[in-house]
This record gives sequence, C-alpha cells and structure tokens, in this order.
Amino acid sequence: MALSIEEQARIDLAATFRIVAHLGMHEAVANHFSAAVSADGKQFLINPKWKHFSRIRASDLLLLNADDSACAAHPEVDATAWSIHGQIHQRLPHARAVLHLHPVYTTAVACLAKPEVLPVDQNTARYFNRVAVDEMYGGMADTEAEGARLAGLLDGKRRLLMGNHGVMVIAPDIGEAFDDIWTLERACQILVTAWSTGQPLRVLSDEVAEKTAKGWEKITDFSRRHFEEMKQLMIDVDPSLLD
Repeated sequence: MALSIEEQARIDLAATFRIVAHLGMHEAVANHFSAAVSADGKQFLINPKWKHFSRIRASDLLLLNADDSACAAHPEVDATAWSIHGQIHQRLPHARAVLHLHPVYTTAVACLAKPEVLPVDQNTARYFNRVAVDEMYGGMADTEAEGARLAGLLDGKRRLLMGNHGVMVIAPDIGEAFDDIWTLERACQILVTAWSTGQPLRVLSDEVAEKTAKGWEKITDFSRRHFEEMKQLMIDVDPSLLD
C-alpha cells in the first residue's frame, strides 16, 4: 500500500538526519530540518528540541502548523526552529524542504569579510550566481521577525549563505535539498583547501561557470538518486529510523 505524503516525508526526513550525522555535518543537538506536508506548505514536520540527528526516527518528528502560534509553546519546539522554519513555511509554499546547518567548511566561507563561493571547479560552479548572502547576523534567530527576514532573502533563491552563522537550503523535495547542502559543503571544502595553498586560484570564466550551473540544474534526478542511495544505506545500518 502506498504511503501518505506525511508518512513518506517522515521517513525521508528521518533518513536525512541520519545521513547528515553519518557524514559528520551536524552541530551536536542543534540545527533543524523541516518538510512541508500540506499543499499550502504551512503544515510541516520538524525535529524535536535537542535530539541528536543520529537517533531520530520517523515517529519523533513534530507536525506543526505555521499559522498556529500556539505551536511555539510546545515543550519540544525549539524557539529558533519555530522562528525560522515557521516563517519560511508560512511565506514560501514552494519550500517543501528546509535544511539549516552549521557545517565546517560552508560556515568558514560564511565567516569571510566577503562570503562568496567562487567557481573554481564543477562543484563550486553549481552555485554561480545562485546563492543569497546574509551579512546581518545579530545573534540567535529567535523571533518571527528574524525568520521573516531570512525568508525574504530566500525569495527567488534556494541557498542562503548566512554570514557568521551557517547555511540554509530550500528545495521542492527532500532529496534535492540533501544533495544540495552536501554538495555545497563539498564545494566549500574544495575552495577552502585551494585557498590554504596560498597559490592564486584559477577561477572559471562567467560563461563556463554559468554553463556548468545550468548543467547541474538539468540533473535533479542525480540529486534524488544520491539521496535514495544514502537513505537505503542508513536503513540497512539501523532500520529504527522507519519506526
């Protein structure tokens, strides 16, 4: 029997937490992923407060409504999760998956005086002219006003390099979102490593970088397949994520 939209989203989102923990991209018991399960995007799943990514099961995920302010008082809802993800799901119905992380290399690039993913290879070129940048970090994002501001920066973009903070990715499905945030971290790892040599970078021309970025946009099936393969690996290791 086919799974409902919510049931499938629970499994896929739980798998995403496990994958990110497996890859060492998590931030202790912080950071949040969410997935919309209603047509208008306002009903969404999110991880409970302070539960390690490696232990999250499908049934652990909270079902919230972006229009219901009472959700903010739920004891398992982190204030920053509600402020950011609640506002994004309320304002951007196309954001079916919203992933926020503080991965080492992407965050390092976000801490530069000029946060920028320069196109120096195939991975970095994926993001040519396709990353919004927030340079107004003001502490913990624990107000709806701050969440609304971040949502505004993502209007028309799918990736947000959060200066002095981390990264946010939105996508039309969980598989694309996972592959995107993984590839962005990989891209920043390549860039930081290249910078560390102290040698001049050979930056791709705008023409080649744009061509490469468009090439990436034509293979979303690659992103979804990458996710499905990683999801199955996590299920094979520990089927409890399906619970």
